[in-house]
Amino acid sequence: MATLNNSDPIEAEAPDLSGVRILVVEDSWHIGVALKSLLRALGAEVAGPVATAADAAGLASTQNPDAAIVDYNLRGGELAHGLIDRLNELGVGVIVISAYASVPLAPGKAIVVLQKPLVEAQLFAALRVAIDNRRAVAT
Repeated sequence: MATLNNSDPIEAEAPDLSGVRILVVEDSWHIGVALKSLLRALGAEVAGPVATAADAAGLASTQNPDAAIVDYNLRGGELAHGLIDRLNELGVGVIVISAYASVPLAPGKAIVVLQKPLVEAQLFAALRVAIDNRRAVAT
C-alpha cells in the first residue's frame, strides 16, 4: 500500500470523487460536518460522520468504503487503533487526522497522518493515494 509523508509534493487540485465511498470518523461535530460537506461537493458518497469506533465499524461493514478519514482520538478518550486495524483488514485506505503532532501508529497502518487544522491539498493528495490503492486491489 502506498503512503504519503510530509516531504511528498502536494497537488492542490481537488480530485473528482464521483462514486468514491468515504467513511468519516470524527467526534467533533463541526469538523465532521465540514468534511462531509467538502467530500460531497467533490462527488463522494459519504458515510458518517460517526464519533465512535463501534459506529464506524458498523458502517464500514455495511457501506464498504473505499477510504476512511479517521480522527485518532474519538469520543470519550477512545483511541482509534482497533478501528484502524479493522479498516486495514477490510482493505480500506485510512487517512488519520489528529490535533496532536505525533500519533503512535505502526508504519503502514495509515496512508498518512494529517494534523488538524487540515490542509485541503494534503487531504486531496491522501485521498488520491487511497483511491489508487483501492483500484489497484480491485484489478
